[in-house]
Amino acid sequence: MTLIELMISITLGLLVVLAATAMVVSTKGLFISQTDGNETQDSARFALDNISRSLHQVGYVNYDFTNSPQITPDIASADLAGLDANSISATSADISTPLNSSVNFSDVLAVRFYGSGNTGNGDGTMSNCAGFSVPAPVSASTADTDRGWSIYYVANDANNEPGLYCKYYSSTSGKWAADAIVSGVESFQVLYGLDTSSPTDGLANKYLTAADINSLDSGLTLVGTTAAEKAKDLNRKTFWKKILLVKVAILVRGKENARTDATTSTYNLFGSAYATANSSNDKGTTISEVNLAADTRNRIRKVYSVTIQLRNNCMVDPVHGICLPPN
Repeated sequence: MTLIELMISITLGLLVVLAATAMVVSTKGLFISQTDGNETQDSARFALDNISRSLHQVGYVNYDFTNSPQITPDIASADLAGLDANSISATSADISTPLNSSVNFSDVLAVRFYGSGNTGNGDGTMSNCAGFSVPAPVSASTADTDRGWSIYYVANDANNEPGLYCKYYSSTSGKWAADAIVSGVESFQVLYGLDTSSPTDGLANKYLTAADINSLDSGLTLVGTTAAEKAKDLNRKTFWKKILLVKVAILVRGKENARTDATTSTYNLFGSAYATANSSNDKGTTISEVNLAADTRNRIRKVYSVTIQLRNNCMVDPVHGICLPPN
């Protein structure tokens, strides 16, 4: 073999090695992209399924009056509550002490419901967002506070990765706790559907944020001479009890910088029409990658959403002051 032939052979060999290397790199990138896409979809499915189950439990009451202490529902606190562009700590009580900060203007959603079963851990029929069984109220006098909680919010973990958290109250330990249920949730947004028709027709025709509903409540004229009397009247009149359905949208990202394109995208969690009308006052519903950390911009992202109709609106028995079973 001459020197020229040897050089040609080496060159061809290098070209083959380069082509094979490029193919391996390309295949690896495609594999990471597909894996991240699938994991993102699975994470979103799990998160929305968990939230949907909790929302289906909003206001649940055991209609076996003899085995489940009842509370007069018109003076009970609302079974649904929320915060706009905010977050909460894992160990504080309910959502009454917000942190006044959030991950990408994410919201807080709080769901309440009555448990089932008179033992300390309940009978397993009703469970919170973490999967723990919630027992029935101990007595009529404590029924309002004995309800179960499922609270959703977004927070960063020790590695600065955002995730959707489930906060709950443990009736066995008597303490509040929170667990991350899905990693990679960059934005969690909630809208509440109200029937503002006159007369009402039972159909939601207006979607508001938690801040909007709290603003409506602040404009109510409350009857009473003491703070306790006014609190009861607020419980009677609050717009939180008039919600018919809830819209939830999440932006989920993958674990790796799997994208190779140099473009930056904008994600409208409730669609472009809502973004055009409300992006300035409901900022978390529009997320632009240019505003995210530079080392995460090339991750795979996708918006997922669900709309849940609330099942357990209370029809009050005027004689006994309790919720009537559905017809």
